[in-house]
Amino acid sequence: MRILLAGASGTIGTALIRQLEKNHEVTRLVRRAPRAPREIRWNPAAGELDVSAVENADAVINLSGAGIAGGLWTRSYKETLYSSRIMPTRTLVQAMRAAHHPPEVFISQSASGYYGDRGDDVLTEAAASGQTLLADICRRWEAEALGAPDSVRVVLPRTGIVMAQGGGALPNLLVPIRLFAGTSLGPGRQWWPWISLNDEVRALEFLLTAPLSGAVNLSAPTPATLDTITLALGKAFSRPVWFRVPASLLKAVIGQLGYELLLVSTRMEPRKLTAAGFTFDEPTPESLASWVRRLTHS
Repeated sequence: MRILLAGASGTIGTALIRQLEKNHEVTRLVRRAPRAPREIRWNPAAGELDVSAVENADAVINLSGAGIAGGLWTRSYKETLYSSRIMPTRTLVQAMRAAHHPPEVFISQSASGYYGDRGDDVLTEAAASGQTLLADICRRWEAEALGAPDSVRVVLPRTGIVMAQGGGALPNLLVPIRLFAGTSLGPGRQWWPWISLNDEVRALEFLLTAPLSGAVNLSAPTPATLDTITLALGKAFSRPVWFRVPASLLKAVIGQLGYELLLVSTRMEPRKLTAAGFTFDEPTPESLASWVRRLTHS
């Protein structure tokens, strides 16, 4: 397939390109002057994208968005969290609507934050949205993507907490564990909708051709609490998990960011993905820990 990718420079985008280029032709959207044949410049903040970019693609994948943990959630950074997701998505949709031959599929990233803080509730794709800032961002983000032409199959991957060696939550959990200072956060009973980076990129590739549309939960099929995840990592590295950072301290130090990123409980299940036949390489916290151990020793 000919794939147009926005948001190629992040942790997921970098790994996804490596995966897709094994079988597909990938063109990247960049905000600087192109440096390679398969790069196209765009300016999503101004709504600028050559329509031919989407007309020449069989699929468009949108991973654009400023990092959720990229800074304290000041008023300015909250505006960035919204605009860095909404404007690229709107620009891509406008180009598709102007195209004579729009792509067959539009995969536009969303997040588990859509569901907010839901305690022990089991959250399938049919569950209602939550009341947090991230839930509001995700609702608006998804609404922009759903403006694509009717002929385009729109998929909204609600990605959970991606466990990657080079970024995100995993290094913050793993480094203390390897230093014999393993730490859990808050009560530890909050459900984390985790997924390995390996399964994340495999699932995104799967969605290019799977007969799915609308919201699709991207998280491991074995939901786990944060304590369960940290204990599995500690066991894999033969290290204890001694400490716990109180929720009150996290909220005091990093405010709303600490609450929404680390303390909300989202017991998400990937019902649509597994029903469509996708199989996970790392389906359990134990298999995740083994995968992480292999990565760190390779």
